Amino acid sequence: MTILFFVAIFAGMGTVDVAGDYQSPGLLILGTFTGSALWWFILTSGASLLKTRFDERTLHWVNKASGIVLVVFGVLSLRSLL
Repeated sequence: MTILFFVAIFAGMGTVDVAGDYQSPGLLILGTFTGSALWWFILTSGASLLKTRFDERTLHWVNKASGIVLVVFGVLSLRSLL
């Protein structure tokens, strides 16, 4: 999903219409890849450090809250279509 998001952004920015210039799109792709990899490294490292602080009950409530937030965003997205 993230890759499709970035493809849409890059196409909207007009990075496809570069005539013979491969350095700018290359740097854009490299920066995107580096940023995504860094984000996932930070996210997984943080989750690994925090996993010992949550018991099953707390994790259950975090999962419920996350689910509710996702449902609310989904309903709002569907509502915006109408």
